[in-house]
Amino acid sequence: MFENISPVDGSLISEVCEGKQAEINQAVAAAKAALNGPWGKMTQDERSAILHKVADGVTARFDEFLAAECRDTGKPESLARMIDIPRGAANFKVFADLVKNIPGESFELATPDGAGALNYSIRVPRGVIGVISPWNLPLLLMTWKVGPALACGNTVVVKPSEETPTTATMLGEVMKEAGVPDGVYNVVHGFGPDSAGAYLTQHKDVDGITFTGETRTGEIIMRACANDLRNISFELGGKNPAIVFADCDMDKAIEGTMRSAFANCGQVCLGTERVYVERPIFDEFLIRLKEKGSQLVLGKPDDQKANFGPLVSKEHQQKVLSYYKKAVEEGATVELGGGVPDMPTDLQAGAWVEPTIWTGLNDDCSVVREEIFGPCCALLPFDDEYDVIRRANDTDYGLACAIWTENNSRAVRVARQIDAGIIWVNSWFLRDLRTPFGGMKKSGIGREGGVHGLEFYAELKNVCLKV
Repeated sequence: MFENISPVDGSLISEVCEGKQAEINQAVAAAKAALNGPWGKMTQDERSAILHKVADGVTARFDEFLAAECRDTGKPESLARMIDIPRGAANFKVFADLVKNIPGESFELATPDGAGALNYSIRVPRGVIGVISPWNLPLLLMTWKVGPALACGNTVVVKPSEETPTTATMLGEVMKEAGVPDGVYNVVHGFGPDSAGAYLTQHKDVDGITFTGETRTGEIIMRACANDLRNISFELGGKNPAIVFADCDMDKAIEGTMRSAFANCGQVCLGTERVYVERPIFDEFLIRLKEKGSQLVLGKPDDQKANFGPLVSKEHQQKVLSYYKKAVEEGATVELGGGVPDMPTDLQAGAWVEPTIWTGLNDDCSVVREEIFGPCCALLPFDDEYDVIRRANDTDYGLACAIWTENNSRAVRVARQIDAGIIWVNSWFLRDLRTPFGGMKKSGIGREGGVHGLEFYAELKNVCLKV
């Protein structure tokens, strides 16, 4: 057993059973058996209909999922109500509908006897998919993987983050009520090394692993999967830049940068921690961003005035605070925040940190190069387009970038040269689930979303029929 602790006030939320090798073996065996059971014999339309019922089941228990997600993460209800729960449900419907409308390919082939042959492609399930999901958007990012996996006819074994175990368990109840057969959706709680995570990634009967989380953990999982040449799909870390040109719409750029730096207490893989601002507008941008940042309201998830919660755990709080200290040591000017806020007595045991803005850093500083995953950003001036593209790309990561300019030619030109899998122009976190999602360099392997996820969740076969 392990304790699930509230990041808001340090209280005990629940006790959770830790799965070890025996539990992973049971879950994988159940998932493997289900492939040959009723689930494997269903038509695509039958599976899609059930997944629609799953989405409806989550929506029917919306308030329960909302409360559970906010207890585990500490995030404001206003955020989870708008993004986490509705998107978590939508992932089932979107992919259930998508897989029914993806064409295959066919080719006629001439043969020496003149009769010919027909080649056509079909997609079949990959098999048992191991899903290792993160704590920052627990339901959304877990169903982002489970939705397409089940839509393609696979079965899954889910290992949620030990920090946020609740909604993955609740989803199992919804699955059962919607008519998902036993063994199709399995959840095993636990940790990484010597626990559920390690045993899941090492299991020879798991046909693929999809993981969202830290790059270092991804490297460990990749080594484990190499033993049996099993497929992987990774969405990993980022040190994402924003590039703010002098011709931007300042109101849009401030609003977008505020969200990208501070939403979900900065615990967003797509968030912005490096903000390059063209020198003529640097001072105004800093003043306005500081003003907006100072207006953030810290509070409990159910506080309707609050729009800024705690970090997910005391452990993560210490990591973020270590970077706050390091920034000062590296010569930063702390323009906003930089420490632990003065919270009411009943919240002082929570994992709170201040939203933080730095200036005066150079590109070689560790807080400019390393992923912090907290509510902080460094503002850095630039003078020309070529220079800022080079600096934005000077990173081990390549997940996302935001470009702020009213010059469409510049936007297209710069976007093409940025080394990132997702690039927004005059927006941030605007997502169409049909589009590819994933990172370059150390930010991931593969793409999810739309037809692109089928490269991982389905095997493509060619059938050659001799006439």
